[in-house]
Amino acid sequence: MAKEIALGKRAKISKAEQNIIVSVLGASILLGAAISLTVHFIKQISFNAQVIAAEEEAIVSYSNVIRDIGVCKSPEGNVYTDKELKDCKPDSIEIEQIPGTLRANILNTVAANPALNSVPKAPISICNNPATGMNYTYDQLKRILNDAKGETENIRASQLMKTCSALRVIPDALPAFKNEEALLASLNKISLDSGFEPDNLAPSSSTGDTTPSNGLNGFSISLSAKNEGTGVGVAATFLSNVERSIREFDIQTATFSWEEGNTLSFSANANVYYMIPSKVVESDETIDPETGPSRSQVTEEVDEEVE
Repeated sequence: MAKEIALGKRAKISKAEQNIIVSVLGASILLGAAISLTVHFIKQISFNAQVIAAEEEAIVSYSNVIRDIGVCKSPEGNVYTDKELKDCKPDSIEIEQIPGTLRANILNTVAANPALNSVPKAPISICNNPATGMNYTYDQLKRILNDAKGETENIRASQLMKTCSALRVIPDALPAFKNEEALLASLNKISLDSGFEPDNLAPSSSTGDTTPSNGLNGFSISLSAKNEGTGVGVAATFLSNVERSIREFDIQTATFSWEEGNTLSFSANANVYYMIPSKVVESDETIDPETGPSRSQVTEEVDEEVE
């Protein structure tokens, strides 16, 4: 009888132990799952926070660029809203609405530069003021720009300021693209005004230094002339006109010689320069949940040809 009681107690203890083991095992599984889910949610929260931070950084950067250039009026808040960007029409914005921006500084400060305004500019039909019969002065152009209302008037006023003010001197002195035809035509005019009639005027195969600094590109040209009956005065006039030209002619070699019959022979090689096309650099940022953010740059060329 006692033996049967002992066996019954042992069976009950064994069953209790099994229940405890099963309970502990179940609790361990639940605890492990809870820890795994917690870690997963923490990673998800961290990842989403990084994505949101990157988006906000991009929005702020784009807003700063738009505001600093003067494409749109300053936003009411720190960044532009979708409605503000949708309603923004750059050609309808008056200069007084974007003070301190790049656009305003160019049209106000650079265009008024006395040194640039002192450079003679070739006559252009649209720069003729019908009221005076003479080219617009800077004060007249500024008045037209300030009085412009609406998209059509703003476009016309901005075009007049770019074409007829001192701003025209900048692309004349350093074009934004390679234009061999215009350059050779300009040099041909300088030669003819100096009393030279070029026999040959063309791009050169010279391998001189045509990249003097960052942001510039260049190419070489060659000029030769042989004029009968000309003297030293013509040569001096030619060199003086080349030196006075708004366009830089970096003469590498020049040879003058007199032949039979008082014929002056001249040949020269020169480098000329133009700006390298501007680039827009945008960053693509990839956020990996495991390794974090990584950034790569995408460069796009901006077409800034000036007619």
